[in-house]
Amino acid sequence: MGYDLSQYLVIGISSRALFDLSHENEIFETQGLEAFQKYQLEHEDEILPPGAGFPLVQAILRLNTIVPDQRKVEVIIMSRNSAESSLRIFNSIRHYDLDIVRAALTSGQPLSPYLHAFDVDLFLSADEEEVQAAVNAGSAAAYIYPAPPEFKPATDQLRIAFDGDAVLFSDDSERIFKEHGIDAFHDHEEKNAHEQLGEGPFAKLLKTISYLQREGGQDPSPIRTALVTARSSPAHERVIRTLRSWDVRIDEAFFMGGASKAEVLKAFGAHIFFDDQDVHLKPASQFVPSARIPYVVKAGQKALEQAVAKDVPSADDDISCGRAIRQSEQSEARTE
Repeated sequence: MGYDLSQYLVIGISSRALFDLSHENEIFETQGLEAFQKYQLEHEDEILPPGAGFPLVQAILRLNTIVPDQRKVEVIIMSRNSAESSLRIFNSIRHYDLDIVRAALTSGQPLSPYLHAFDVDLFLSADEEEVQAAVNAGSAAAYIYPAPPEFKPATDQLRIAFDGDAVLFSDDSERIFKEHGIDAFHDHEEKNAHEQLGEGPFAKLLKTISYLQREGGQDPSPIRTALVTARSSPAHERVIRTLRSWDVRIDEAFFMGGASKAEVLKAFGAHIFFDDQDVHLKPASQFVPSARIPYVVKAGQKALEQAVAKDVPSADDDISCGRAIRQSEQSEARTE
């Protein structure tokens, strides 16, 4: 029987998210593919420095060492590099003693068709277009920001932080805000406090992590999770009841009510923070590795794509991007 990846937490990560390839990427963008490949071959034996996703991958792979002969996770390098120019990546993996043995190297072809083939639960990349294609294809994916300058990760525990609406939960409540405003949103959430929120793009990932926490049975757990949401009372109750109905364990929860998330994430020491808005991610990325989850963009949805890419003002809830989407749609209508 072949190796069944569906039995593991599978993380797909691009080479540029795992290692710092900013110089090499600049060569590619300014001089072209041939110059990039030539540079990689000439520097094949030079070890690459860690990238923004490196601490996360180290912490994830450490889960496999806790109980001998009981692997929990697999990490797969997914790159549009060619096999010929990839030896520097593998040499660097070996240098850092990373337990990564699988790779998808597509020589410039899109990666998104292969995410399902490898049963990838989460795809991280420093290429926004590649992430958008993955999200459009139905995969959980996020664009990782440049590494924070002085991040010192915890070495005894994997720490992952999530935003709420449009990340763990659906954007249904966001639509209430977009159509009727903040007061209607709070009223809706209070009236529907006992109604389960819909699943967002990262609900399955959280459920898998929660399962690993329960299965491990260790105290303290080698994994710690946090919800860091701009929601506040009375919109908190529906979130708590939804997580309870999912039988999901969240170790720490922060209902920020519009306050900055950055300092809380710094104190938590997240190996990665997932959000859908730049207005939260840019400050957070100065302290902890951070990644943006784009909205699904269908044909003709340029307005939505533009809205997500913009900074939007913070609000007392986690759905402030609704205003930006509405404004962008109005602007789009005027130009077409």
